[in-house]
Amino acid sequence: MVNEHLTPFSRFVNDAVTDSLTTQWGSEMYQFSRSMYRELSEFVIPENKCAVGAARARLLTSCESAVERLASDRHYFARPARTLFNDVRTLFPLSKQLVAFSVIDRHMRLAADYVDQHARGGHSLTGAPLICHATTRRGTPCQREPLPGSRYCPSHKHLDDELELTAA
Repeated sequence: MVNEHLTPFSRFVNDAVTDSLTTQWGSEMYQFSRSMYRELSEFVIPENKCAVGAARARLLTSCESAVERLASDRHYFARPARTLFNDVRTLFPLSKQLVAFSVIDRHMRLAADYVDQHARGGHSLTGAPLICHATTRRGTPCQREPLPGSRYCPSHKHLDDELELTAA
């Protein structure tokens, strides 16, 4: 058993945290943040008279919150790697910041691709239904379900075509 070295109380707390993370935004997304943390934790230095353990805890919290935001709000999270790196760059010595950024960038790209793949299939990782990304004439977000493979509903599908024309 993985948690056998823990006391009964801390084992219960640890299991509760793990269960809430995996049910809240998918065990796959949890694996992205933990994998990133495992690669980066060896480079962490103490921060402002704090122990290395506190700095590593901050790294873990930042990784999990960035991946959680990516899973729940992909459309409005433009640069997840840059955002996470700006949050944690003070935890690494200057000589390791390029390595840290490359690890963060690689993991966040993989996580973003995973989220996008599920969205194209019409599934949300958070359990919330997918909604159209368009805005109505009154300025409120459209609440309709998007077409399969698109970010827009049937009423706003012309916006998807305009996006492809501007990208070409």
